[in-house]
Amino acid sequence: MAGSRKFVKPSTPPNSEINVTPLVDVVLVLLIIFMVVTPLLEKDIEVRIPETEDVPMEQMPQDNSQLIVKLDADGTFSINTDPVAPSDYVAKLKRMLAAKAKEDRIVFFVADDKANYGKLVAAFDGAKQAGAFVLGMATEDIPVAPAADPGAVPAPAPTP
Repeated sequence: MAGSRKFVKPSTPPNSEINVTPLVDVVLVLLIIFMVVTPLLEKDIEVRIPETEDVPMEQMPQDNSQLIVKLDADGTFSINTDPVAPSDYVAKLKRMLAAKAKEDRIVFFVADDKANYGKLVAAFDGAKQAGAFVLGMATEDIPVAPAADPGAVPAPAPTP
């Protein structure tokens, strides 16, 4: 019996189930690490919000020195209530801005809610090309005084 082999049969069958206890331990440790580190990673983003001020309509300046570009829903431009063709927009705005000092070259934009966004961006670009120093966006329609009639006689000042 010199070359015979003996086989030992195990008393229990092999365990084919996966032990998940170490996996749960590792996941819980990672969860705790992320819960501690996440508040430290938050970065604040500084946003400068413009101050708002309610001005009654009686106190609104009614001179024609402000330049207000209005974009209607159909895509037509108007500068201070005067309709302007898109091809003449930059040239007319350049003439109007040339008479002002650089710090006074302010253009406000009022766009209809249904206006084409691409045309509004083109209006912004055109104003910058015309020499605007500051661009402003109005959320409500700004009342504009009609252009003064050169032949009109000024009204007398009220007597106190």
